Amino acid sequence: MGEAGALEIALPRDRAGTFEPVLIAKGQKRFEGFDEKIIAMYARGMSVREIQEFLLDQYQVEVGHHFISTVTASMLEELHAWQNRPLEALYPIVFFDALRVKIRDEGAVKNKAVYLALGVAADGRKDVLGLWIEQHEGARFWLGVMNELKTRGVNDILIAVVDGP
Repeated sequence: MGEAGALEIALPRDRAGTFEPVLIAKGQKRFEGFDEKIIAMYARGMSVREIQEFLLDQYQVEVGHHFISTVTASMLEELHAWQNRPLEALYPIVFFDALRVKIRDEGAVKNKAVYLALGVAADGRKDVLGLWIEQHEGARFWLGVMNELKTRGVNDILIAVVDGP
């Protein structure tokens, strides 16, 4: 499946098996970028069934729920590695804030707060240190955030920028 729709591929017969297609590699089952489209739809809150219906409607491709689950699960490893990556020991400035986003939860799309820690390194580079979704913001929640940042290597924050009292 490509960006323009389904393609008919006729491979030349080759007894020695030396023919290598350029557009689609031998043994390739998916086009580049197709997984990213599925992940983008899933991230926007579409259910597996809605993704299946969209792919059938737009690309005339029947995709099983197992395939979609496999694609989305492959991102979980990368996400887990990002969430647990080591951080720098010192951030001169860290912004703590919340964003309101729509998130699919228990079959319904709800507005939720995603709490964010954005660090500015000594060289000026910005880094998202973490994202957290919590029902209630409070001292216990922020203590957990600070402990997580410390566990991941942050020893000092010179200026913490927050809003509210």
